[in-house]
Amino acid sequence: MPALYIMIPAALLIVAIAIYIFFWAVDSGQYDDLDSPAHSILFDEQDPQHTAAVEETRRQHPAPAQDNDTSAPPHA
Repeated sequence: MPALYIMIPAALLIVAIAIYIFFWAVDSGQYDDLDSPAHSILFDEQDPQHTAAVEETRRQHPAPAQDNDTSAPPHA
């Protein structure tokens, strides 16, 4: 029985803290936009390091000259 005198106020304190944290999160805008983070994972962002590597590779290994003769069929 004496444990209830400690456990009930401790439980009420934990519930009060949880309610306070929930209302703080709602007021600070944590739940304003729930859809964008879920959709943003589907779209790739352009990595600036990636384009630098592509440009460096092009400088090291230039592409061969293209033949502008369009009358010949492409090789299979």
